[in-house]
Amino acid sequence: MPINYINWDINPEIVGFWGLSIRYYGLLFASSFFFGYLILQKIFKQEGLSIELLDKLTVYMAVGTILGARLGHCLFYQPDYYLSNPLEILKIWRGGLASHGAAIGILISLFYFSKKNKKPYLWTLDRIVIVVALAGFFIRMGNLMNSEIYGIPTELPWGFIFVRNGELLPKHPTQIYEALSYLLIFVLLFSIYYKKGVQVKQGLLFSIFLILLFTVRFFIEFIKEDQVGFEQGMSLNMGQWLSIPFVLIGFLLLFKSFKQKSPAK
Repeated sequence: MPINYINWDINPEIVGFWGLSIRYYGLLFASSFFFGYLILQKIFKQEGLSIELLDKLTVYMAVGTILGARLGHCLFYQPDYYLSNPLEILKIWRGGLASHGAAIGILISLFYFSKKNKKPYLWTLDRIVIVVALAGFFIRMGNLMNSEIYGIPTELPWGFIFVRNGELLPKHPTQIYEALSYLLIFVLLFSIYYKKGVQVKQGLLFSIFLILLFTVRFFIEFIKEDQVGFEQGMSLNMGQWLSIPFVLIGFLLLFKSFKQKSPAK
């Protein structure tokens, strides 16, 4: 008898002790930084750059990601609540991170990193987006383990019934759709860099990342459940509206990169 759906009833907590717990999401989130660091270490060594510079980049990246993701969630999705209760913004352990906010936070933090360390901004972005795409894979798998950010009902045989949320109907596992898409984007970006190295035109990898990742996000949003109440009835939800500028910027940078007469040094 064919399987018509998948019962998803995974405990998001791996182990708990002394009032603390280790959760799959936290482990996967940390894994994104761990593996990202290893990949960037290889890139920096290949380009003759110091590990000290990489360590500085990692700090800027971590701060930009966490602050941006948290503030993005609070201001994009629940501004009324958090502006009325500003101290709640600090309670990051209660959940609430937005990928678009993380993207903005990363862009700002890496601008200051590039300026302070005298590296071209696009050079920094071209390298960091390789591991950001991989991080997207880990984070969406963390969302799956949390049984959150899933899709609308489906009759497809791989629909997931998210038991812990009290769901009764199979839903699109949009976390897996996004995770696999981001993994493929990572493979593409890393392959281009591996083949071209420092000869990659400045801005090319960053533009490809913006176009592919946020286009994927835009279309998958059509089969996602609304994340917050005000999205009901919107022709495009908040995630889609926030994705459009990133895609447009990506095409602009792609056009500019193709106009370069020689690879950036």
